[in-house]
Amino acid sequence: MTGNDRFLEANRANWDDRATLHAARTGSGYETGRFVDDRELLSDVVTFDRERLGDIRGLDVVHLQCHIGTDTLSLARLGAQSVVGLDFSESAIAEARRLVAETGDAVEYVRSDVDGAVDALGAGRFDLVYTGIGALCWLPRIRDWASVVARLLRPGGRLFIREAHPILWTMDERIQPTYPYFEHAEPLEWDEDDSYVETTRKLTATKTFEWNHGLGEIVTALLDEGLAITGLVEHETVPYVPFPGLMVEAPLREWALAERAGTLPLTYTLQARKVGEAQER
Repeated sequence: MTGNDRFLEANRANWDDRATLHAARTGSGYETGRFVDDRELLSDVVTFDRERLGDIRGLDVVHLQCHIGTDTLSLARLGAQSVVGLDFSESAIAEARRLVAETGDAVEYVRSDVDGAVDALGAGRFDLVYTGIGALCWLPRIRDWASVVARLLRPGGRLFIREAHPILWTMDERIQPTYPYFEHAEPLEWDEDDSYVETTRKLTATKTFEWNHGLGEIVTALLDEGLAITGLVEHETVPYVPFPGLMVEAPLREWALAERAGTLPLTYTLQARKVGEAQER
């Protein structure tokens, strides 16, 4: 087993564990029962970017690294023609399928890691590739990700991603720059039994491996794959609490720095379009 394979398997075990906890119908985790009770509810992450996302009615959409699918089913609720969610965790895919079986949303879920997405789904199939918060840090090479995005998109199709800012990933819990900003071959290793949302028990698969990717590295990788950047907005809020005791609640169930408001970008929304005329379907 190669180093990256070992890292991948450790991360997969961690996300298998998280998926079960995050999908609880008890009001903890992602509070998934809300989506069953309210068939028009959108996830907080999709709601935050709804204006920037625009009209996606009639589009073929894929959500990479979809986890248990709350953002994914929200895209279906916005009127996409077809929606596919892809994740490397078997447990996450099982929970995502269970959720839409209860909500009635038309979403297909496929288990694959990002590197295998084109083989699993088909090239040039999608009008929109969507990625949400907390995804890129699990990928060793940002150029590989950009290549997958480009191959999944039809000519004229677009990428939409909201992600934690790479500056945020450099900070320790005291808001001090401590960890690498730029991509490194060797990941950071963590051993933690807490998740980023309230859960009914501690994690048992606690070891994870993560990579940061600088914003310039991300943009350059997309440009090199023939995508044109059409939007980049940095935000002062994030939908979880990276600095306990140092943050205040903001609108849309987001969190902002308390005493240092405005000093750091915490997340960003990036949009890009695959160069070429849209094909008739």
